[in-house]
Amino acid sequence: MTLIGWLQILLYCGIIIALVKPLGGYMTRVFTGERTFLSPVLAPVERGLYRIAGTSEREEQHWTSYAFAMLMFNLLGTFVLYLLLRFQGILPLNPAGMPAVGPELSFNTATSFVSNTNWQNYGGESTMSYLTQMMGLTVQNFVSAATGMAIAVALIRAFARASGKAIGNFWVDMTRATLYVLLPFCIVLTLVYVYLGVPQTLGAYVNATTLEGASQTIAVGPVASQLAIKMLGTNGGGFFNANSAHPFENPDNFSNMLQMVSIFAIGAAFTNVFGRMVGNQRQGWAILAAMGLLFLVGVGVTYWAEAAGNPLMHAFGLSGGNMEGKEVRFGIAMSSLFAVITTAASCGAVNAMHGSFTALGGLIPLINMQLGEVIVGGVGAGFYGIVLFIIVAVFVAGLMVGRTPEYLGKKIEAKEMKMAVLAILCLPLAMLVFTAISSVLPSAVASVGTAGPHGFSEILYAYTSAAANNGSAFGGLTGNTPWYNITLGLGMLMGRFLVIIPALAIAGSLISKKTVPASAGTFPTDGPLFVGMLVGTIIIVGGLTFLPALALGPVVEHLTMISGKTF
Repeated sequence: MTLIGWLQILLYCGIIIALVKPLGGYMTRVFTGERTFLSPVLAPVERGLYRIAGTSEREEQHWTSYAFAMLMFNLLGTFVLYLLLRFQGILPLNPAGMPAVGPELSFNTATSFVSNTNWQNYGGESTMSYLTQMMGLTVQNFVSAATGMAIAVALIRAFARASGKAIGNFWVDMTRATLYVLLPFCIVLTLVYVYLGVPQTLGAYVNATTLEGASQTIAVGPVASQLAIKMLGTNGGGFFNANSAHPFENPDNFSNMLQMVSIFAIGAAFTNVFGRMVGNQRQGWAILAAMGLLFLVGVGVTYWAEAAGNPLMHAFGLSGGNMEGKEVRFGIAMSSLFAVITTAASCGAVNAMHGSFTALGGLIPLINMQLGEVIVGGVGAGFYGIVLFIIVAVFVAGLMVGRTPEYLGKKIEAKEMKMAVLAILCLPLAMLVFTAISSVLPSAVASVGTAGPHGFSEILYAYTSAAANNGSAFGGLTGNTPWYNITLGLGMLMGRFLVIIPALAIAGSLISKKTVPASAGTFPTDGPLFVGMLVGTIIIVGGLTFLPALALGPVVEHLTMISGKTF
């Protein structure tokens, strides 16, 4: 580890903290319907969209209606994207002549982008046409991110309001998230990326002759526009197979830092939105502190493990850390930081090969996702994910002091606990059950490219990434098979919608409750004690659930590595 490396990490943390309050304030005004500096231009467009949709910002929905609208919208999006992939070969804007995508891969890709996972069992530049990239994948990057933001806002209203029935309007929340937050920021980011050298063209791929005289096809396309939303919306699906390790997607260190900031910006700002809407910004800072503590520990472990490198290499006099699978232009510090950021958020973009990390370096990305990606998390998804753990934490605190658990004056009772536990348990259900089956199914094992515990980690990482709606891959696993395409797609749907529905049910239950004034016996939820209890709850739940599986993979791999055994 180096001083420069830590200064870069601290600079990143400082930028994120500096953005939380102004971005949180802007987003609060957007979702509460207040006037913003973009209102003169966008308000007429917003009203026009409501007229087309047959709704109004004054119409609000019960949680069941809100959930139904969300499910129907995403179901339609899945169907349209599936058809676009299946008929890609006969549609326009296909200068490279890409054929239709197969049925299993189309199902996997459609569920992947609709669920904000963006797992890619294909190489983007060799599989997808320009039309598919823009009208299919990029559009879903926007609306899937907006869906997560809408759910988070609906849950925040449940704590901010008292004795109501409606939690908002899904169409209004999603429209505002797209129109006022995602779209304008992505326009600016796209222009910046183009300035930095990221391609943005509808022209055909470029043919070049190398110095040796060989012919080479250089893939280009509408890259910058997809890059902007894939980072800001924590989608992660790259235009190129190499993702953000590709120089056309990540030209230099400035673009690398800009992408990392984009991944965390909205998710971190949601804590401030929460604090503002409930009338106590300290509550938001406490949640961000819990997220930040887990994040810094993860960065420290990963950076240390990668800087230490492999002791088997030291025996040959080779030191300098583990640079395998990393871009020299980014180095160990920025590659480690990127890996932790992208798995702490449900982004999945990568600038290094996670499968080439050391055992402990690869362990942290796995744990980040297995904890539900609540360490900032995806836009909106990270916030409503950590609220589930908050409910568990305050329930435990209430049992410890012998009082009815309360959070922000709302009593946490049996219904809220059941829904929270149901949502939390659906992730290990998808991650561990599919991993167990794939570890013994001959056709699934045949797709594993590495022997020993690292091969098991490849399978575990794949299903963890899918159910956590992350989309990053460990590498080495041939996922484009009927088994993996279908089961990973099911895992993505489970990890997305089996969390959202209980979260909305909690919102519907809490919105109807009166707010109880704080008393001398009220457990404070804006101080260090609560931060520690929340962190402990997240770690204990994750540790008890996933430790046996991790012991079979990264832990065993580390122990065998230091003992000198290879596979």
